[in-house]
Amino acid sequence: MSIDWPDLERQLRQLLPARAVVSAPQELLAYDCDGLTMHRRQPPLVVLPESTEQVAAAVRLCHQRGVPFIARGSGTGLSGGALAERDALVIATSRMRRVLAIDLENHRITVEPGVINSWVSRAVAGDGFYYAPDPSSQVACSIGGNVAENSGGVHCLKYGVTNNHVLGLEVVMPDGSVVQLGGSLAEMPELDLRGVFIGSEGTLGIATAVTLGLLRAPQSVAVLLADFTAMEAAGEAVRLVTAAGVQPAGMEMMDRLTIEAVDDYYGVDEYPRDASAVLLIELDGQEREVDVAIQLASQLCRQAGARTVRIAREEAERALLWKGRKSAISALGRRFPSYYLQDGVVPRSALPAVLAQIEGLSQSHGLPVANVFHAGDGNLHPLILYSPKEPGVEARVQQLGGEIMRLCIEAGGSISGEHGVGSDKRCYMDWMYGPDDLATMQLVRRALDPDGLANPGKLFPTPRTCAESARRVAVIRAEGVALPAEAVVF
Repeated sequence: MSIDWPDLERQLRQLLPARAVVSAPQELLAYDCDGLTMHRRQPPLVVLPESTEQVAAAVRLCHQRGVPFIARGSGTGLSGGALAERDALVIATSRMRRVLAIDLENHRITVEPGVINSWVSRAVAGDGFYYAPDPSSQVACSIGGNVAENSGGVHCLKYGVTNNHVLGLEVVMPDGSVVQLGGSLAEMPELDLRGVFIGSEGTLGIATAVTLGLLRAPQSVAVLLADFTAMEAAGEAVRLVTAAGVQPAGMEMMDRLTIEAVDDYYGVDEYPRDASAVLLIELDGQEREVDVAIQLASQLCRQAGARTVRIAREEAERALLWKGRKSAISALGRRFPSYYLQDGVVPRSALPAVLAQIEGLSQSHGLPVANVFHAGDGNLHPLILYSPKEPGVEARVQQLGGEIMRLCIEAGGSISGEHGVGSDKRCYMDWMYGPDDLATMQLVRRALDPDGLANPGKLFPTPRTCAESARRVAVIRAEGVALPAEAVVF
């Protein structure tokens, strides 16, 4: 169906403040991609609502006119989830930045979706609380985007991902109605539609208010920095520490390429440049508990082959060690023209073998791969580094990325830990799930968005978007198996 975009713009200007509608081509350029810059396409129109009512008005208009829409937060996503692959209205929530309520007695806070992740902890830090999920982009990414992708971060090893900390949601559904999912308690006596919505990547509606659970700041915190002459030894340290019953708050690993980039970025050798890998381990809890954990974790790191183990207990020194890890991707981006970041997950026991295989793939494809990742829960973040000026390089990069994803699946893992599927990894979904599984997921989506207007084309493989998926559908049909329409095209 053809969409009259000028007429839609006129109607949106009647519903929303003038400054909420973006239509100038030069301004729309800011919305042509998310953090995955390899794929770009400029949307025909963007709106920036400032309230639930304005979001609902825009979505109702889309529903009435059959216009696809895409929810967008801060644009830091890394899977092409906010990419307008086809003409669609982009609804950006970046101006919805109010803290709506703080209830310290019940350890919760309610915020609008545009509130930046790090602002939540800042709002309650003076009272001894904090918000646990902390993606590396936490100074830029928004809570709405975190909910859409079910983001994790450094501390998800001990405290879980976004889903574990969201109590309730106010959501504008694809027909423009406003509903409440979840509530003020961690567990509500109802169908867990809150859990269904979190991680749905904008395909089930738009969150306009989010109630988050807060944690008390721990009595004691320490960070260990262990350096190794081999990545495999660092992976063994991860296995030993977690197998011994030590429960780190966070456990992060960086390889030599990343170490050098970070040290160059800051102009100081904060991490040993001659190390093949460094392991950051954060321990928190009661003071005596942390003292014992430091001693045991240090011993196990040395047993695995650590050359040195540095212990940071003061807040400033801890922050300095984490600063490099949180800036790793920016540091690599400054050193190399471009990168393609993947997000696979493997069992901790498979880390050494998978890292060695990734290195082998890097060499065979002639593309450097930097590894910086959540080692404690096996969430890999390999960055394939390349120059976009090299002819045909993007196809090679994507092929290497796909082979890394297959490695993760074969090791018993997953294609995504926190970055989502979006448009980038939908073609790998049928590596993990059979036709019946994918069809069931689509039935859930159809039940809440029967017209398929919310972030269309994302998450699921279709013949239109994935050649391999098309071949598989053809084979299944040739065998006489009937597939529901939802399993084939969305």
